[in-house]
Amino acid sequence: MNDRAYKHLHLSPEGRALRVRLNRPEVHNALNPEMIEELHECFSSLHTGGLVRVVLLEGSGPSFCAGADLTWMRALATYSYEENVGDAHNLADALTALDASPVPTVARVHGAALGGGMGLLACCDVVVAADDARFGFTEVKLGILPAVISPFVLAKITPGHARALFTTGERFGAERALQVGLVHRVAPADQLNVAVERVLREILASGPNAAAEAKALVRVMQGRQPTDVRGLTADVIARLRLSDEGREGIAAFLEKRRPSWAEGEG
Repeated sequence: MNDRAYKHLHLSPEGRALRVRLNRPEVHNALNPEMIEELHECFSSLHTGGLVRVVLLEGSGPSFCAGADLTWMRALATYSYEENVGDAHNLADALTALDASPVPTVARVHGAALGGGMGLLACCDVVVAADDARFGFTEVKLGILPAVISPFVLAKITPGHARALFTTGERFGAERALQVGLVHRVAPADQLNVAVERVLREILASGPNAAAEAKALVRVMQGRQPTDVRGLTADVIARLRLSDEGREGIAAFLEKRRPSWAEGEG
């Protein structure tokens, strides 16, 4: 993890967790090119084996992320086609860095998550939302589409749900977000921090390498038949069983003690 001071992100290490806070509260943490660049740099700098074992992504102020900044959107209308393509690639690069983070990621969602903010939460491994949070793929209301975020969203929800939510642009609540698979846990707003901390503790109780490998395993297995990946899955489990972490985890279980990586965690 680099030590750069960001303008639109606030990074706060908390033990083995890193809190990454979107920090434009005056505009509900709306995305602009500078924030997107910072997100790309921040998540590209993460690596396994370091101090950080889980990242919490959240928003300052009243919302998680209300989508694209209005000033930015106004400027985009004056860009050439080539400039718009380049701008879209920048957002895709930031989302890819978050999605591919080797460190597990947790999103804490309160207030509103709209447009590009939906892309951010779709790229996180676990999403915990307040029961009064509001969501929406609102791009069609502006005559555009959630195009850049769509591959990440479609990795989480079915095409049927995406077609309904993308075409209506309707705003919906946390329970529907849970139902379609965008959110994994919903908590009362005044208990949101408690619910988030519970998830962080669960991740920190897991083997650091195993957690990273779990993310990679899901990515590799998507859309493939069991017979096609039989050799690959056998190789993965054999490697992990024989790894130092695997040996320690199994030994700790048999000896009824905490594994070394969980000592001092909660």
